[in-house]
Amino acid sequence: MKDELVEGAYAAGWRVVRMLPAPVAAGLFQTAADLLYLRRHRSAGLAQLAANLRRVVGPDLPADEFDDLLRRAVRSYARYWMEAFRLPSLSREDFLTQFLVDNEEVLAEPADAGRGVILTLPHSANWDLAGAWVVTRGWPLVSVAERLRPEGLYERFVAYRRSLGMEIIPLTGGEQPPFDVLVNRLRAGYVVALLADRDLPGRGAKVDFFGSQTRMPPGPALLALRTGAPLVAVELWYDERVTRARLHPVPLPGPEEGTVPQRARVATQRMADRFAEAIARHPHDWHMLQRVWQDIDARGGRSSAPLMPTGHS
Repeated sequence: MKDELVEGAYAAGWRVVRMLPAPVAAGLFQTAADLLYLRRHRSAGLAQLAANLRRVVGPDLPADEFDDLLRRAVRSYARYWMEAFRLPSLSREDFLTQFLVDNEEVLAEPADAGRGVILTLPHSANWDLAGAWVVTRGWPLVSVAERLRPEGLYERFVAYRRSLGMEIIPLTGGEQPPFDVLVNRLRAGYVVALLADRDLPGRGAKVDFFGSQTRMPPGPALLALRTGAPLVAVELWYDERVTRARLHPVPLPGPEEGTVPQRARVATQRMADRFAEAIARHPHDWHMLQRVWQDIDARGGRSSAPLMPTGHS
């Protein structure tokens, strides 16, 4: 019954929110965010978000400034969901005018030449809009989706992203391992987009992230080393009216710098450094309501219904 209610709530969101005028939808979601912020002490997810943000900004930020940051973060998270529900109704022109990219040539030059590119993203701002923008530019895009519970909800998110023009392959349960599929797609000239600031299996490469150790998936680095495709970290943030992005190439270590696993760890650390720089500039747009560092578990080990759809490799 709980699974059916969760799936039904998301389905209703897609139907109802798309029918509302944009200013009305934005106002409703901001009001909901402010109410959620006032009840933040009763939310395990927001407790984890607060703990993660405190690690980002450090212990010296005054409490009132931190509270303002957290309020802005909850509003940003609500904005993501409002936009997610409305994205399928946007036009090609909307995707091109509502998503602005700095250093676009980092992606455009290899993509226009038919070469594969790997985009790695943190859970910031609106990563679905980023994918829709890539497809609208005429470049084929593939990503990996974490299986959610209930299964019907997972299928809805896959259908939603496919409706935006993306190819989606499952993290688990597919006909082929996702790594093999992505290698083939890169060699065919696809853009591979992967959310990579959290390691789901817990077996990723150890990295230093905001001064503490955590793990991040080595998949993006291994793909780059296997195929020679450029590895690009994407910085995402919200302006008042649009979503902004900046592309940062991630240097890959050369063959003389060690074995493939060693080189992958170096590249993953460089990716983590790019993420940290980007998140530090826009901490309120980092929508990380899950555990990142092993020494920070504000949720008390509890799990909940999916707070956000993710892609991962």
